[in-house]
Amino acid sequence: MDLRLLEQTLSDRPAYRARQVWEWTARGVAGYEAMTSLPRALREELVASVPFSTLTVETERVSRDGTVKTLFRTADGHPVEAVLMRYRDGRRSICLSSQSGCPLTCTFCATGQMAFGRNLTASEIVDQALHFRRQAEVDHAVFMGMGEPMLNFDNVLEAARRLPDLGITHRRTTISTVGWLPGLKRFVDEVDQPIRLALSLHAPDDELRSRMMPVNDRYPLRDVLAECRRHAAATNRRVFVEYVMLAGVNDSPEQGRALAALLGPDDFKVNLIPYNPTGRYDGAPRDRIAAFIAQLERARVPATVRLTRGRDIEAACGQLAASTKARGRRTPAQARA
Repeated sequence: MDLRLLEQTLSDRPAYRARQVWEWTARGVAGYEAMTSLPRALREELVASVPFSTLTVETERVSRDGTVKTLFRTADGHPVEAVLMRYRDGRRSICLSSQSGCPLTCTFCATGQMAFGRNLTASEIVDQALHFRRQAEVDHAVFMGMGEPMLNFDNVLEAARRLPDLGITHRRTTISTVGWLPGLKRFVDEVDQPIRLALSLHAPDDELRSRMMPVNDRYPLRDVLAECRRHAAATNRRVFVEYVMLAGVNDSPEQGRALAALLGPDDFKVNLIPYNPTGRYDGAPRDRIAAFIAQLERARVPATVRLTRGRDIEAACGQLAASTKARGRRTPAQARA
């Protein structure tokens, strides 16, 4: 829902009317007709004046593990993908996109291989979450979908501040960055909610990281990690480090020791990510991942191996590329989000 358009449309009505519309929407109702506390004439006016979503569903696919990946289109035709992940412990986590495509071209990420469109508005980001809220209650969110959130800082933060109304607290919201320093500095300086920070790292040294992630030439590890440590010191919260495990590239025990020395035991928690194929690399085998994490544990750097969800429908980490291939079980959602 375009919340600015909503406010403009209701500008001559009591202020509580816009709040009512938003509260109904955040609860997961299917449309204006369900907002029974609004006069019927007002509901009819909203149907005609304010589209219930800024996004249209193009395809929706369901994985064997229950993960749902939705391909949306913006009103001007840009593709956007988002994911709902269901876990056995009851968690319902959504992975949100901040851009259509991504201009930073990390070599292991499918999103970087598609054409960059534009930044998404705050309403387009929130509408991804609202789409899944209409399917199930949700309690976690990660800005780890398409795009670099720190390149769209204002809209991402505006969207993140709306999520508690959907049931996702700030402490269960994580914003990820590859180390785009201007946005990262603003995050450290300006965000006063307990939103979590994640760094997409993937290499323990500048030479390798620059080959994998061209952004590192512009903002090297020393500067990026300094901002992360500043955030950890100010908030007393560890920064999550995302590290995708690529066979023969960044997965050796020696690189594990180098990563431990780079990060230290106090400010970071490492999430090792089994690689989800996008065509260029092979994933590290389990024994290499085990040997790598052993080096981190020996240095007392907290580390876990991330549980992969939705790989069979290209919904896992690094796989979002606006694919319409008909794999996985399709849902009938072909209407508005």
